[in-house]
Amino acid sequence: MDPLSQAVLGAAAAQSIANKKQLAKAAVFGALAGMAADLDVLIKSSSDSLLALEYHRHFSHSLIFIPLGALFCALLLHLLLGRYWQLRFKQSYMWCLLGYATHGLLDACTSYGTQLLWPFSHYRVSWDIISIIDPLFTLPLLVLIALAAASKKRCYCYGALAWATLYFSLGYVQHERALAVAKNLIVDRGQQATFIEVKPSFANLLLWKIIYQADDHYYVAATRLGLSGNTLWPGVSIPRLDIQRDLPWLDTASQQAKDIERFRWFSAGFVALDPTNSYQIIDIRYSMLPNTIAPLWGIRLNPQAAADDYVQFYNAPRKGSARAGTLWKMLVE
Repeated sequence: MDPLSQAVLGAAAAQSIANKKQLAKAAVFGALAGMAADLDVLIKSSSDSLLALEYHRHFSHSLIFIPLGALFCALLLHLLLGRYWQLRFKQSYMWCLLGYATHGLLDACTSYGTQLLWPFSHYRVSWDIISIIDPLFTLPLLVLIALAAASKKRCYCYGALAWATLYFSLGYVQHERALAVAKNLIVDRGQQATFIEVKPSFANLLLWKIIYQADDHYYVAATRLGLSGNTLWPGVSIPRLDIQRDLPWLDTASQQAKDIERFRWFSAGFVALDPTNSYQIIDIRYSMLPNTIAPLWGIRLNPQAAADDYVQFYNAPRKGSARAGTLWKMLVE
């Protein structure tokens, strides 16, 4: 998730074991440790733009790395702050341990994919129960940990953890409701789906994106899950990527062909040829509007490239204001 969400959840976890006089200090340690796993964004290459994708949410986010990641954080933060605040190293480490431990688990609640089981598995865990950015989740946590630090009352940090648990539970319930809508849609269409995914749209748990594979195509739809009933937007479809059909010119032994498979792994298989550019491959999981295929990113190939040249990762141009207005209408109408 976004850094602020990682920080406030890490802070709440650290505060839960701090005494009343040290709630503010624990929040600082927990927040910084809660964000630290994302330092993996520093792993990048000027020539291989997919390297950053491969190593984001990689070893630094795995369960087995938590004690070591927390140790690195504790050593640095104890050196910078712990001695000044007259803390024992054990205190610093335990706060960092709880803060760091929240990071990978929180990321796994989103749909991006997190390698929790590295090095035993490279499977990208994604529980799809919360958006990567969700102010309704984050802001109450921020208020509650601030109140805990200011009032020196742990009941507020317990309230923050309770809110997080409640929100995750609501996300799970909504996920199952969206999945039921998706399955009914597939039955109504007389199709048989190979893969089905549902994920919350940007910054809310009401409007969900449906993606499934059937008949060698990917289908995208959206549903708003209300208390009195659900609304469905049928959406669109696109052929799944077939390299022989879509890219007959591509040397299957080239680095570009290998990069397509790397991108396919990153995208959980949901890749297709860009309808607007036959040299671009898109990740259809993410779009500003959940009932469309308007990707946020993809890779760009070059038919004139040398055998060892890498593909280029790109972010699609944003058309934020128009799409945000349509998204808002889907949420409230």
